[in-house]
Amino acid sequence: MKSVGLITEYNPFHNGHLHHLRESLRVTEAEVAVTVMSGHFLQRGEPALVDKWVRAEMALRAGVDVVVELPFPWACNSAPQFALGAVRALEALGVDALCFGSESGELAALQRCAELLITEEARIAERTAFLLRRGINYPTARACCLAELGVGDAELLAAPNNILGIEYLRALRRTGAAIVPHTVPRIGAGFHEERAVGDIASATGIRHRLGRGEEVADFIPLPARAPFATALAAGHVLDEEHLYRLLLARLLRGTDSLSMLYQVEEGIAERLCSAALHSEDYAGLVAAVKSRHLTRTRVQRLLAYVLNEVAADEMKAFLDSGPLYLHLIGATEKGRAWLAAKRKARTLPLVGNYSRIAALLKKRYGKPSRTFSLAAGMLRLETRATANYTLLMQRWRGGARARDYFIDVLS
Repeated sequence: MKSVGLITEYNPFHNGHLHHLRESLRVTEAEVAVTVMSGHFLQRGEPALVDKWVRAEMALRAGVDVVVELPFPWACNSAPQFALGAVRALEALGVDALCFGSESGELAALQRCAELLITEEARIAERTAFLLRRGINYPTARACCLAELGVGDAELLAAPNNILGIEYLRALRRTGAAIVPHTVPRIGAGFHEERAVGDIASATGIRHRLGRGEEVADFIPLPARAPFATALAAGHVLDEEHLYRLLLARLLRGTDSLSMLYQVEEGIAERLCSAALHSEDYAGLVAAVKSRHLTRTRVQRLLAYVLNEVAADEMKAFLDSGPLYLHLIGATEKGRAWLAAKRKARTLPLVGNYSRIAALLKKRYGKPSRTFSLAAGMLRLETRATANYTLLMQRWRGGARARDYFIDVLS
């Protein structure tokens, strides 16, 4: 069975995602849709609106066949790292194609940008760093660099889905993955737009509508509505006040507790702790830390690293090694058949719940070994992120907080 890989967050799954799913299957002529989906903390640093199992169930009901979690070190990171981790995961699973949404909808133009970012990497990095110091944001700085190099498609780098698409193409080149790329035009509301276009609203727009107490069912595919509605009604959703208070508890320990954390560079720890003393809510905390050199997205990711106590040396080792196992959250009957057919070709261990993961990793990597230690460290970070997420819910459902060990693969 031919397969197409999708790289997603589904926060939450909406009609635009359904369009992407259907178009991806159509343009690649694939029979199986395999998504690598972020877990509880997302690429822009925010915790997800609902947990990864609710989001996976929505996707499965809407027609996705396999949902595999993108591990935290890549899910909550810059666009290049997010893309590299996701492509490595899809390659390890053995998918045939990758299809992503983009504002451009033109693969050739995106490939031209990706190629130049590879061949002129050092020059572009130096010029981008200079522009960032001048207070220009990262996407605009990169677009300026390409324009200076005479690239007519430089404006493509100003659109969020184009940026990710270009990074997917770069990741395919870097890994040498035998995955055929495709893109489909994004339709309806833009990535950050609150307005809806017909029955399509962005995930951001849906979350904002929910925050205002508005109805959003029309923007969610009918098969996916029940698990989402159940989670909302039960209060199993992100509570920003809980997030803010937990962050304050971390930050009020002082700068010494932050010095070893990932990306907390000189001066940032002081800025974070000072903001904690004066802010009144999460949005205020982010705004107080944000500066000419620190974008809102980077601040949100920093706060995710603080909350989950992500050590800098450990994170660097994770990123250097790449994912060492993958977590299967859910699969349809067709998806399970595809996974069974690909079992011998997979290059990473694929685990359901974590009840037997220690034995599996020991068998795969040997104990003691550096690789086993890295895999065990990834596992600790992932389970810590899940446990912390349970503290962010409006209402806790009860039971063990180490949920990765107890929830079986969804079907």
